[in-house]
Amino acid sequence: MRLSFTVIILLNTFCLFGQNTPGRAVPHVGNKTIKTDKPAQSNKGAKEDPAVLAQKIADKDTVTEKDTSKENQEPRYFYLSVNTDVFVNTKGGFAKRFSPAIEFGRTYGIFDIGLSTGWTNTLKAGGDTTHFIEFRPTINIFSKGRFAEALCLGGGYVFGAQQGLMTEICNSINFNVSEVFAVAVTQGYYFYDGTNSSRSAQYMGFSLTYNFLRKHSVNIQRKRKALISDN
Repeated sequence: MRLSFTVIILLNTFCLFGQNTPGRAVPHVGNKTIKTDKPAQSNKGAKEDPAVLAQKIADKDTVTEKDTSKENQEPRYFYLSVNTDVFVNTKGGFAKRFSPAIEFGRTYGIFDIGLSTGWTNTLKAGGDTTHFIEFRPTINIFSKGRFAEALCLGGGYVFGAQQGLMTEICNSINFNVSEVFAVAVTQGYYFYDGTNSSRSAQYMGFSLTYNFLRKHSVNIQRKRKALISDN
């Protein structure tokens, strides 16, 4: 019986010494430090100071408005342009050369999609064959301060004309008078195609554009900042 108790006590003693080997975690008592061979974990999971977090959010442009894309990086707004083109390689007086038009569209960043309607000339006779409608996508290929250069590729139809199919290629130099008004000098070519004939016409023009930007919106603030900083 005594031998049995002696063996049990010896086994317990060996187990206690085996648990206290260096490098292994040992239980702590009270405020004693726990020894461990694992590296200390970083404080990544800790919550940031609310003031610091609020400042980080304020530094990011995350305002979402009706006239901006979801990421608020692409301005979106409507515009209205009045175009006055004059053909430079056409025989005749001013009435035959003058081609007025109005374009209404929407801007998506540097890309405009517009629908234009007007007349190829202002002659009274045969006026029913000069009215046209045209789809005009335009891309802004360069901008610096108040100046910008754009490229346009259009396609449309002249009502009742023998050469009814109309295509256009043009470029323009734009000057932003203010955040909402812009003027432009344009130069381009019209190509008219019919069943039995076709022709082309070169023109020079002038246009006035109004941008429907809301007051105090993010877009108008950005545009004002860009016009001032690059001048």
